[in-house]
Amino acid sequence: MKLIGRYDSPYVRRVGVSLHLLGLAFEHLPLSPFSQAADLRKYSPLGRMPVLALSEGEVIIDSFAILDYLDEIAGPERKLLPSHGATRRKALQLVVNATGATDKAIAMNYERRRPLPQQSAEWLSRCRGQLDAALRELETRRDPEWSSTAKLTQAEITIATMFGYIRRVEPAAVVPGTYPLLERVARECECRPEFLACPP
Repeated sequence: MKLIGRYDSPYVRRVGVSLHLLGLAFEHLPLSPFSQAADLRKYSPLGRMPVLALSEGEVIIDSFAILDYLDEIAGPERKLLPSHGATRRKALQLVVNATGATDKAIAMNYERRRPLPQQSAEWLSRCRGQLDAALRELETRRDPEWSSTAKLTQAEITIATMFGYIRRVEPAAVVPGTYPLLERVARECECRPEFLACPP
């Protein structure tokens, strides 16, 4: 398998961490959607990443689809999302809130790359409000007894990769002490070898 995309994307990184955690062999091709767009589009016509290119030629695009495939091949005992019931719904809601927070941080990061006169203060404020709401929801929904010694699920992987990304591009949203539970999850995950193998 080949994982295509750079680990500075939290979406690529959560797939990379998941591959390492599941012990699945893969080659990493760190193509940029900006400076290497033509090369990336050979695998992903839309230029989206991450991309997982399977050995038999099939290509899977989008981290949700890739992670669903990885859970399928990992089997019921090793999969990273619970297979059914309330535990699955809770994990999915954590993942959705984490990816929602990431999407808003990405939107703000892109908006700030525009020339200052063209930036929309209203848009930035709206995105920041949604980002804050997602982070508050995650802080409230996370199990306060969680420990990094427990089996990692996709919820922890996504929260940690998301939190690291937001800390880099929108640090004012995650001032230390604001979200102590999320900070602890991110800090403890970042010490694990699967995360260290995928530096952003």
